[in-house]
Amino acid sequence: MARPKSTLEVIPSARRLIRSLRDVGYDFRHAVADLIDNSIAAGASSIAIDMKFDGKDSFLRIADNGAGMNGTTITEAMRFGTERDYEADELGKFGLGLKTASLSQCSRLTVGSRTDRNAKRIEARQWDLAHVEKSNRWEIIDVPADERPDALVEPLRNATGTVILWELMDRVLGYKIPWGDRARTGFLRLADELDQHLGMVFHRFLTGEARRRKKLRITLNGTTVEAWDPFARDEKATIQLPSKQLEIHGDDGPGLVAYTPCILPAQERFSSLKAFNRYAGPGKWNYQQGFYIYRADRMIQSGGWSYMRTSDEHTKLARVALDFWPDLDSAFDLNVAKARVNLPADLKTQLQPHVEQLVKQARKVYSPPSADPPAPAPRGTPAPSPSGGDSGRGSSGHGDGRQSPQPSGGGAPAGPRLAHIGNAINNAASEAGESAALKRIRKALKSQHPETATEIGW
Repeated sequence: MARPKSTLEVIPSARRLIRSLRDVGYDFRHAVADLIDNSIAAGASSIAIDMKFDGKDSFLRIADNGAGMNGTTITEAMRFGTERDYEADELGKFGLGLKTASLSQCSRLTVGSRTDRNAKRIEARQWDLAHVEKSNRWEIIDVPADERPDALVEPLRNATGTVILWELMDRVLGYKIPWGDRARTGFLRLADELDQHLGMVFHRFLTGEARRRKKLRITLNGTTVEAWDPFARDEKATIQLPSKQLEIHGDDGPGLVAYTPCILPAQERFSSLKAFNRYAGPGKWNYQQGFYIYRADRMIQSGGWSYMRTSDEHTKLARVALDFWPDLDSAFDLNVAKARVNLPADLKTQLQPHVEQLVKQARKVYSPPSADPPAPAPRGTPAPSPSGGDSGRGSSGHGDGRQSPQPSGGGAPAGPRLAHIGNAINNAASEAGESAALKRIRKALKSQHPETATEIGW
């Protein structure tokens, strides 16, 4: 009979590890979206997000009308690597999201919850990084009733549900003067970006299309978040192509990925210029082409071709929905922030011919053949430039109105001669989940070095 092994429990240093867990890859938008996942899992039909700017006392609050949690459940929910089972279609996965998403943005996370309409009992627990730094222990605080901030308690006074409160938002208000105009402007900008992001990521839930879910309402500072459908299905000229089911293998066996392609209309065929600009998306047309990857109806990736091809001005109208369920998480290499996936090799192989056919059709929609050949120029008329002499939509034009590239030596402007570099940077930022950072970089480059921005097509 084998002797039992001698073991020693080694508990990580709370002070050191919790600092590291703040840097697992969340940005502000993805951190908030991860918390929305929890509200959906709790059966919420209404989620209210409030962002209040008040210098160092600024806070973010997420209040839902879900089932709520009792004391035992809320304590377990605050554990890193919580021990719970997830349903097959549930949006959670790692048992880390509530903590890692929140502490990536703030240094004090408080969660309050109420389960019984007939009883006013509210449970509240808190991670305070200052306390962890001092004690070096994995301790949460059971917040007594007389120390709970009004921002936490107010939504629960007359309703059941859960409230998440971020305070001491050091990662959000990273300014030397946190109460200054720059900090305020940055805070408001984040609210605008969050509104767009949530409308995109949860658009199927907001419209009631998500399977086995009730219709969801999200408000941000009292304003309803509007769903953004990347496939413009309400436009008559949108071409919706047949869906296909592709089989791949994960750790739990085979599973199906739904491939649903579409081609959006060219600008002149949209119902209005306003509609055309709206469906351009947060990153605009070139950036938003490609794959929209959904896990259990929740968007994980918004655009980009996942290294299967580069983005091209002439294929910017092509968009594809790829749907998979959590049983294929291992195959897609889903990251903790649920902001990035990698397409499995066998899926790429199956997708390749479908994508090639799609982009071929998208090019035709972008640049339809001319119905009549051009009339011959009168004798003595100068020949047109190689670009066609027109800055409008054409085989080498740009949908954002920029001039097409011109050969050196001609009389026309040079245009974005290195546009492929700009596209490559856009794609890389998309894959890394850093589109918000890139947006700020583009703005700064246009302001400080406009010639360089023009060179690379920005």
